[in-house]
Amino acid sequence: MRSILEESMLETRSMPLENRPRLPRIPLSKRNQAVVRALNPMLVTYLEASEDLCEMDSILFGAALAVCRIIGAKLPMYGRATQHTLLSAIPAWRKRIEDRIAKARALIGRLTSFRSGNNRPRVVRTVRMAFAGTNFSLSQPDITQKLTERIDDLKQKIAARGKRIRRFSERSRRFNQNRLFQSDQKRLYKSLERPEVCGAAQDRIRLTLSHFGVTCGQSP
Repeated sequence: MRSILEESMLETRSMPLENRPRLPRIPLSKRNQAVVRALNPMLVTYLEASEDLCEMDSILFGAALAVCRIIGAKLPMYGRATQHTLLSAIPAWRKRIEDRIAKARALIGRLTSFRSGNNRPRVVRTVRMAFAGTNFSLSQPDITQKLTERIDDLKQKIAARGKRIRRFSERSRRFNQNRLFQSDQKRLYKSLERPEVCGAAQDRIRLTLSHFGVTCGQSP
């Protein structure tokens, strides 16, 4: 058990914060509690010898990783694979919104095609499904107006869902920058020096200044 603890702490000591694996939720059982109670006395020596909070955090994370290995919990691969996974991971709710946006765009295309005179069976079937549960009929005189209203409604839903995704992306970007600032300020400043990031940051600063009635080059 001690060898697993030392090996886990050695692995996580020099590991960047963003490369750490996501630890699973450990079920509360007598066996798992016994493992934690057995490891707690071993941590005293390492925690007393730690020089700062970063090293203490690394020790505690290594201990948690050791517990997962001892009880046989399934751990994801970490290192480069984990970094790529974290960068490319998409939350389930965002994936659902993107799927709904894609379906709405496809439906808009079918409705627009039908409004332009495309009467193919597949297009007509899609139009009937889009107006299912209503008194819509393909032979009614105001069919063009109904199609236009339905298309506009779908466009508004797409805009609202896209706004949710942009709001999430902005909040996620700020969270990642705050987290990187706490772990590696130099790396954060280097990332902010990139042209695309620098331009976006300048736009946000200019927008903030204009909100308070201050223009660039003018003292607040």
